[in-house]
Amino acid sequence: MRPLYLAGGILSVGLGAVGAVLPIMPTVPFLLLAVFCFARSNPEWEQKILAHPQWGPQIRDWLERRVIRRPAKIAAVTAMSAGVIFTGLTLGVPWVYLSLAILILVGGWIITRNE
Repeated sequence: MRPLYLAGGILSVGLGAVGAVLPIMPTVPFLLLAVFCFARSNPEWEQKILAHPQWGPQIRDWLERRVIRRPAKIAAVTAMSAGVIFTGLTLGVPWVYLSLAILILVGGWIITRNE
């Protein structure tokens, strides 16, 4: 199982890196999954993610207290909103409705988490 967890962690870090530059794709959820996988396959890499100056505090907040800080909430909902606008301008109907539904569901969930 260890090689599968390692592969899952590496894939999750890659998807998180893509999410760091694309507004419609998240970063932290993929890094949370990477931490989960690395905890079972490569604890040194898990610690590197947790010690990262940008993403580590957000991940530790979630793991330890299940909280999302207000700036992270604003950034996430703003990025998803930009994704809805981009989808509307480029793909139009019906894809914009899918993007809007994701914004409402996921954005609503994010907003209602503790700070």
